[in-house]
Amino acid sequence: DVQLVESGGGLVQPGGSLRLSCAASGFTFAAAYMHWFRQAPGKELEWVAMLSPASTSFAYGDSVKGRFVISRDNAKATLYLQMNDLRTEDSGVYYCSKSQSGNPRGQGTQVTVS
Repeated sequence: DVQLVESGGGLVQPGGSLRLSCAASGFTFAAAYMHWFRQAPGKELEWVAMLSPASTSFAYGDSVKGRFVISRDNAKATLYLQMNDLRTEDSGVYYCSKSQSGNPRGQGTQVTVS
C-alpha cells in the first residue's frame, strides 16, 4: 500500500520559513513524479509543486513561485518543501502525493502563518 507521511508543519510568523517532509513507502519512490498540495479551510485542494524522479524537471503554482523550493532524496524516499517568505494566505494543511490528482495523499501537516 502507498503510504505518505507528512511532517514539519507548525506556527510561523509572516516572512518566516518552514521545511516540510514527506516520507514515502509502498511504491518505487525513485521512479515517481511527486507533488505537494495544500488545502485551506473552506477551500479546494490546491496544487503547489511538482518534481520529476531525477529532480531534472519541476514546476510551481503561481502563488508560491519564487518562494518555495521542492526537492527530494531518493535514497531516503523522502520529499521536501522548503517554504520561505511565508504569507498568511499560505496557511493550510499540506499534503504530498504521487498523483497529480492529489489522491492518494497522506494525513497532511498543518501550516499556520500568523
